[in-house]
Amino acid sequence: MATTLTDQDQQLREAVAHQLEWDPEVDASLIGITARSGIVTLSGYVETYLAKLAAERAVRGVSGVKAVANELEVRLAQVRIDPEIATDAMDALANRLNVPRNVSVTVRDGFVTLAGDAEWMFEKVAAERAVKPLRGVRGVFNHIRVAPKLRPQDIQKRITQALHRQADVNAHRIHVEATGGTVKLTGAVETWRERNDAARAAWAAPGVETVENRLEIVPL
Repeated sequence: MATTLTDQDQQLREAVAHQLEWDPEVDASLIGITARSGIVTLSGYVETYLAKLAAERAVRGVSGVKAVANELEVRLAQVRIDPEIATDAMDALANRLNVPRNVSVTVRDGFVTLAGDAEWMFEKVAAERAVKPLRGVRGVFNHIRVAPKLRPQDIQKRITQALHRQADVNAHRIHVEATGGTVKLTGAVETWRERNDAARAAWAAPGVETVENRLEIVPL
């Protein structure tokens, strides 16, 4: 038995459609939209993986959207073969100064897999950003490993020092614990902004793969 759409569902669908049409990164002409109880489903086709991500990002910014099911497929008017995509990916990585030289690329059916080692998380992110916009890329699997050259104690010390340098963060209320590439932040902060700033400081340390932000917001 089909579920009857409510007026609220229809209004949300229209709002999402207007947002996609307005976004310059998205060609909404081949995108289908359904909305039920705040859950929006996108179907149809886009020409790049970046456009697929941009469409989801645009929808998440619409008031009333609780979740997004992104079923968009990347489909080009002219199909590109995997070796062409791989060549473009290697060139894109080589042209980024913040991407490690040891990153390898494998392409299968338009899906790009990145592997290798990086010392910093931003290097791993930069490699993924370099290949996302390429024509023919349908998805990216980022298997680059963030390999710390520092001991966990050194990572912990660097993050603590960074927190103390930030004027907007009360580092005395924050405890930093590092285990391997995982950093756990506990304690209390006064605002959401302070909580986010503390997490960014942790992410900026070399060798950090995961940040568990368990800081509570407790105004003084």
